[in-house]
Amino acid sequence: MKSVFVFFFCIAAYASVAAQEQFSVYFDSNKFELTSKEIKNLSQWMNANANVKIVGIHGFTDEDGSNGFNDTLAKNRINFVFNLIKDKIKIREDFKTRSFGELHNLSKVKAENRKVTLFYIEAKDIPRENEILGIKEVAPIEELKEIIHYPEKLVFENPDGTKSEYKLDVAFMQKIGEAAVGEKLKIDNLNFKINTFIVVPESRGKMYELLVVLQKNPKLKIEIQGHLCCMPNDRLDLSTQRAKAINNFLIANGIDEKRLTYKGFGSTIPIYPIPEKDEMQRAANRRVEIMIVSN
Repeated sequence: MKSVFVFFFCIAAYASVAAQEQFSVYFDSNKFELTSKEIKNLSQWMNANANVKIVGIHGFTDEDGSNGFNDTLAKNRINFVFNLIKDKIKIREDFKTRSFGELHNLSKVKAENRKVTLFYIEAKDIPRENEILGIKEVAPIEELKEIIHYPEKLVFENPDGTKSEYKLDVAFMQKIGEAAVGEKLKIDNLNFKINTFIVVPESRGKMYELLVVLQKNPKLKIEIQGHLCCMPNDRLDLSTQRAKAINNFLIANGIDEKRLTYKGFGSTIPIYPIPEKDEMQRAANRRVEIMIVSN
């Protein structure tokens, strides 16, 4: 009958194992327990190779007996050897039992076919274990970031039956949602009535953009920062009041206040020196920015 051996550990390919160091112990015919002589040989080998790592165990039989009998015999031989060595030498943990049937090349001497062969690598090669065995290391797959779809507009029905429509800047909302911690983003076209913290009607869409981003990114925390133009001193603390107004709008629309902070800087951090040269510079200094606290 055809011989059978069992590969007890998960290796990339049989050919790759053949390139490793190996040591064999031999069995009497139809026996799966080693003789005292072979147990001694195994012990001596382990003592001389205490720092190696076993990467595979193969069990072999001769050609006598049925395939089923030989397969069971080979497995029992592997189990017997494994139990002798498992607590005394390094062994790969990812072992499995496999039958390879005809892969065993028979020796003309029957006694040489009744064996268990240990395949191992030297201690100096253990750091290269997977490379030597032909096992490709797969880089961990990064967690896929959820693709968030932002609306291009919002439509609200007013108490008098009319509707209000706000066009939203999708690119800006995506930018906020993807910004790194510590990054600051200016909210363009967010304007207030002169000397007040009341947002002009045409700028209300900008607050809804911020609201939508926070709704769709529940881990996002921000600081709302207010800045003024023109005057060296913020006597009315207007920059803080404007930042607070946006903060209150977000809370009123369901955003947890723990995700929000606000702060006014007056004109202490201008983009252009004060006094500004023109309206373009004044508009740049008169701004609200969002700083990403966590995401």
